[in-house]
Amino acid sequence: MKAINKTPCLSLAYLSIAIPLISIAMAIFLSDWFSITNNALSDLGHATRSSVAPIFNFGLSLGGALIIYTSTLCIYKISKAFSVVGFLVGFTLILVAVFDEIYRGLHFTVSVAFFLSLAVFLIAYGIYFRSYLPLPALVVAIIAWVLHFIYDIPKGVAIPELVSIFATLPFYITVIKRFQER
Repeated sequence: MKAINKTPCLSLAYLSIAIPLISIAMAIFLSDWFSITNNALSDLGHATRSSVAPIFNFGLSLGGALIIYTSTLCIYKISKAFSVVGFLVGFTLILVAVFDEIYRGLHFTVSVAFFLSLAVFLIAYGIYFRSYLPLPALVVAIIAWVLHFIYDIPKGVAIPELVSIFATLPFYITVIKRFQER
């Protein structure tokens, strides 16, 4: 019976990752103008300039909703504080999709909030599990952003965005697995 209860949470967690990443990949594949080194991922979601905006923004919104659902359903029972951090990640991801680049400054603000929420997630993981494992991931993500903002390497932010996302994913899955063991 216990194994059956684990499946929905882990499945939701994987879906909450797969859906946004697949939508991003599809949007990139369908956009001959997109450059991973010169653009932001959010350029794919610009409602008036990108024909793939519905694919991109829907994927982010659904992924964010699934992160919120996973945090509420699977993490809340074990740690309310950690659940709030997961909720924050999911909610800010939805905001990135809802307030696309048409909203300029507001989009920038919610995008920064999303990437900061990933950093908070890594820090919360380290504190909750008394582990230094997320620190290298956090440092790599910070270095990617510093290289972009200070040295303009790369020109666009898609690479630092992807580095931050992929640095966080293993810890997100590990949280779900660990909380399901309890």
